[in-house]
Amino acid sequence: MKRLIFTAILSITLYGAFAQKTSSDSTKAKPDSAKNKGFKLSVGYGDEAEHHSPKDTSYNAKAYPKFLFGLTFSRFDLGLATLIDNGSFTLSPQNNFLRYRSWKTSNVGFDLVQMGVRFNPNFKIYISGGFDWTLIRLRDDITILPNQPVLTYRQDNIDYSKNRFSSSYLRIPLSFDFRTNENADGKRAHFVIGPDAGLLLNGRVKQISKENGKQKFDDDYHFAKVRYGGFVRFGYGDMGIFAKYYFNDMFENSPEQKGLKNFSFGFTVGF
Repeated sequence: MKRLIFTAILSITLYGAFAQKTSSDSTKAKPDSAKNKGFKLSVGYGDEAEHHSPKDTSYNAKAYPKFLFGLTFSRFDLGLATLIDNGSFTLSPQNNFLRYRSWKTSNVGFDLVQMGVRFNPNFKIYISGGFDWTLIRLRDDITILPNQPVLTYRQDNIDYSKNRFSSSYLRIPLSFDFRTNENADGKRAHFVIGPDAGLLLNGRVKQISKENGKQKFDDDYHFAKVRYGGFVRFGYGDMGIFAKYYFNDMFENSPEQKGLKNFSFGFTVGF
């Protein structure tokens, strides 16, 4: 987890520096008439490629719609994940083995590519692709077993200093981005909402104990192969908050876990 956050911060820094240089070079190389082009390929951090001077309040209708496609490092989410068991935040008896430490159960995700259309200075629709992790820090000294017909665990006589049960997904959100005009500081308020789909990449159990050291076990662990839900983001400048809720169950082909869903919320960086 620490390496993941460090890598994300480093990537943000590198992308931001590269985007600033690219933007600066392209400003020198292109004439003013190029501003009216309808297609733009961008590499940058967040919405930086579309940044204009706060003094530029002109609106050229001929410049829209603008089609955008490119690499990015945006919408870096870091928050808490919560399990909802048939509408309750309290786990039912059959799911009690999944008891978790609330402040150490997290959601991390970010987008790496995006494609969309800006219809005017205040509204854009885009689809993006990236990665998303849900990291459940289990309370009990158990092992979720791989290659079982249903989600199955084993009670262990080991004191685990870390017992993490996680899933990783390729996330594909469709975003409807509403934003205000830039203020004097060149910042905007954003409200983004839309559906979110995910394709399972892997499930993992990671354990640390004095007896066995560090262990990792990979399997799908009956996590839903495809998940679907919705999200909302609200922020100002590059910082904001997010919430995500998935409509289908976290696990499939495991009847005891029917109705167990995933809800996440926290901070987001980069719009």
